[in-house]
Formats: sequence, C-alpha cells, structure tokens
Amino acid sequence: MIDPVSKLLELAGPKPRVALAFSGGVDSTVLAHLLVKQRRKLGSLRLIHVDHGLQAASAEWGRHCRRLAREWQVPIVLLKASIARGKESPEAAARNARYELLARAMEPGEVLVTAQHRDDQAETLLLQLLRGAGVPGLAAMPAYAPFGPGVVARPLLGVTRKELEVVAHNTRLRWIDDPSNADTRFSRNFLRHRLMPLIREHWPGADKALARTAAHMAEAATLLEESAAPDLAAAADGAGLSVSVLRTLPVIRRRNALRAFIALHGIEMPEASRLKEMSGPLINVRVDAQPEVAWADARMVRVGKRLELRKSRRFSGEFVAKSWRWQDDRHCVLDGGGVLELIDDDAGPIDLARFPAVIDVRARKGGEQLRLHAKARTQSLKSLLQNAKIPIEERARMPLLFAGVQLIAAGDRWVDVSVAANVKSRRRARLRWQKG
Repeated sequence: MIDPVSKLLELAGPKPRVALAFSGGVDSTVLAHLLVKQRRKLGSLRLIHVDHGLQAASAEWGRHCRRLAREWQVPIVLLKASIARGKESPEAAARNARYELLARAMEPGEVLVTAQHRDDQAETLLLQLLRGAGVPGLAAMPAYAPFGPGVVARPLLGVTRKELEVVAHNTRLRWIDDPSNADTRFSRNFLRHRLMPLIREHWPGADKALARTAAHMAEAATLLEESAAPDLAAAADGAGLSVSVLRTLPVIRRRNALRAFIALHGIEMPEASRLKEMSGPLINVRVDAQPEVAWADARMVRVGKRLELRKSRRFSGEFVAKSWRWQDDRHCVLDGGGVLELIDDDAGPIDLARFPAVIDVRARKGGEQLRLHAKARTQSLKSLLQNAKIPIEERARMPLLFAGVQLIAAGDRWVDVSVAANVKSRRRARLRWQKG
C-alpha cells in the first residue's frame, strides 16, 4: 500500500502545511488523491498548478486541475510561466521556470510536496552521470531539502511509476496525458522510452539499484560538505575567502571548499572547467588584476587578496543586436535600465561624419579590442578596463557600440580611432552613459 502521508510526516514532522506541485498528470493526481484522503493529518493542504504555455491544450489542463480541486474541496493556485529561450534546453527552461514560480508561491515554513518517484530518481541519476556530474549531482533528488521560504519533500521516491498507475486505474482517477512526454527528442524521454526498457530487460532490478546508488551519493555529498566546513571557516574573510588560506589547501580540498562556498549562496554549480579556473589561475594572478570567472548568473571575482562571489544580472538579452539609429533619436534606451546619449560637443572625441548611421549596441562577451589613436597599438578592452580600475559590476553592464563586427566605443569611456575626431572634424560629439 502506498502511504505518502506517513513518509511525509517522517520527513517533515507532525501537521505540516503542504503545498502540492500539481501538474494534473497521473503521478501528481495519485499523490493529491492520497493526501486528500488523509488531510486530517496535515496542518493544511493546497495545490499549485503551473501552466508552461508550451502546449495548445495547457489552458484546458489548468481548468481540469481547478475542477479536481473543487471536487476535493482543496484550494488551488494557478500560475502562468514565461519560458526564456536561452542556451538551456526547453525541458530545462520549463523546469527552472516552474521551480522559480513554485518558490515564489510558497508561504514561509510551508512544505512543497512533489510527485517524483523511484523511476524518476533512476532517470535523474543516469542523466547526471551522462552529463559528467560530480558527487552532489549523482545524489540526484533528495527526499527532503530546503526550498524557497520552506522545504521540498518527495515522499514517493520509494514508489515505482507502475505502482502509481495501478492506483490511478483502480480508483478511476482522471488525469492529463501530456503528449510532450512521448517526444524522444527530449533527453529524459529518450532515456525513459528507449534506453530504460533495454536496461530493465537485462537488469530487472536496475531502478532499485540506481535509486540505492543515488542514496549512497547523497551520503558521500554530505561527507564532502562536512569536510569543507573547517576549510571554509579557516578561509573566511568577511563575505569572501582568503586567497592565501586557499593556497595552503591541496587542490582537491580547495575545489571542495569552493563548491561548498558556492552552494552556501544558493547558486547553480559551475562546470568542472570553471572550478579549475577558480582553484588555479584565479588565485594565482597578481593582486591588482581583478579577474573573474563567470558562469550562469554568477561570478567569482578576485578582489585584492580575497575571492568574492557575486550574482550577475543576465545581459544576454539586453544589448544583443540592439540597433541604434542615432540620427533619428540621440537617446538609446537600454532594455536593462539606463540610457546611452549622443551629445553635440565642439570638443567631443567623436567625428559624426565618421560615425555609422546604424550602430549595434551589445553586451561584452570577451576578446573585444580598441585602438585609441593613430600612433597607439591595439589594446584589449579587458586590459583597458583593468588598468582603469573599472568596478566589476560596471564592466558587465557597460554597453559596447559596434559598426558591424568592429568595436567603435565602450560606454562613454573610450572611442576607437576609426570614429575619433581630429583637428579637421567639423561636427563633433561625445557619448554619455546614464546607468540605470
């Protein structure tokens, strides 16, 4: 008999206030049905449904979930996700958007309950393994962990998908079948429908064994966290880490300490190559260099004799290929905040006759170069920023002006010789960057 309530009480304690992540699919429908049957053991129960908007029928799915909630006499919250199209896969983008909305919808101290089961756990472990994940990644999904303003609990990790389907059919529940779950272009679906049947054919107990391995990895991850604690305490330097102390640690312990430091800030873990940069080149550069290692929406920055971790705003969508026709409008409003303005100035550094009619305003990506005057050598923008002691935050936000692929200006700081004014220039101007 499947008894998620007893498992939930074991994980979260008596009378937990529960918010169930309710997709309307068979897994979450069975879990909702079982929670409703024993709601007297819960402090409260409500459903949260996230509409990703990726399917034509998604609005009807929301109405279906509302009808079930009404039948069960359980409150429901319907949320609409906005899926950002970036480098990540559609499934990863949808997952991240869903969890972000769920975290926002939770109340302090509430338990978010999800319907992931043993098959999901086995699939997650294999996907992480194929991605080359470390020990924390191979721990797959924890049964209980901090999340948002409360915690997340997964009381079905010991239950199989088949067991849930049996309950669904025996109790004549109504659920949603999402056609995208059969699309093997998605990694998890390919694994589920193509690879797992072959694995189970040869190793009938594979799901249970993989789930057991994930539990072993979770224990190992806990040991790594505990071993990192004294190293972090020794390296603590205000809000950052002392470079001199990190240098005294063996490389393996140094990386482990950096992983723990990043995890403490609730930031997505970087790939192995980024950790290698942090544990080597980043702590070995000269004191005044102010380099950084960036990933996702975070940066590890060398500031003097310590490392600091900073969350970054994403600028990939703010300046990329933003065309500015300055002859029509001398103000270029930047999507992420701030304004770039071209001002007539008899002593300005820009020759308007040489300034392109259409300019692309973009974010810094790395490798950009400028030549500041005819007799100067070409310099990297990175070295110009470092030598000018521009704060790291300002470097990331600085709008760059391009004529095709050529950088012609960086914010209101530097102008390339190709558009620079001289004694013969009749119409001159300067840029002004008003930061948002």
